[in-house]
Amino acid sequence: MRIRPATRDDLPVLRDLSIETFCQTFAHLYDPEDLKSFLAGTYSDAALCALLDDPANLFLLCEDTEEGVSTAVGYVLAGPCDLEHEQVRPGDGEIKRLYLRRTHQGGGRGAALMSAAMQWLLAEGPRTLWLGVWENNVGAQRFYQRFGFEEVGDHVFLVGTHEDRDLIYRRPAVGHP
Repeated sequence: MRIRPATRDDLPVLRDLSIETFCQTFAHLYDPEDLKSFLAGTYSDAALCALLDDPANLFLLCEDTEEGVSTAVGYVLAGPCDLEHEQVRPGDGEIKRLYLRRTHQGGGRGAALMSAAMQWLLAEGPRTLWLGVWENNVGAQRFYQRFGFEEVGDHVFLVGTHEDRDLIYRRPAVGHP
């Protein structure tokens, strides 16, 4: 396993991995038109390039190597917090996305990605970290709790016209993971 920053050269891999992992996790919940609209906007080349080009954000890819060939199996996106919560302050960080292919979950890759993203977010010192997680994704909630995150609210997450309830989790400014 190797974790490294993604670059524009990784755009096709990042786009395909994003769509694949989101659909593995959530596609069954949505009307096909809502899903298509969400994927087209969120994972478009333009949307991903805007994030890749912004030094305030960081995509980290997790790659497995077999017989000398590296394959991306997951990623995390970290950056400034843009969740709407009354306690969010300028300078707070956010774990915006963390996805692994279903076939590669449970082997420590998610924890490695999370630790690397938190280390990057905390490189300049302690600050409050945030994330959003679907209300029915209990496994992910337990995972985030292991990293010191606690539920502090909720918000609406739109997929097309479909409204999901996401829980807002916060980790106080306590230093490095």
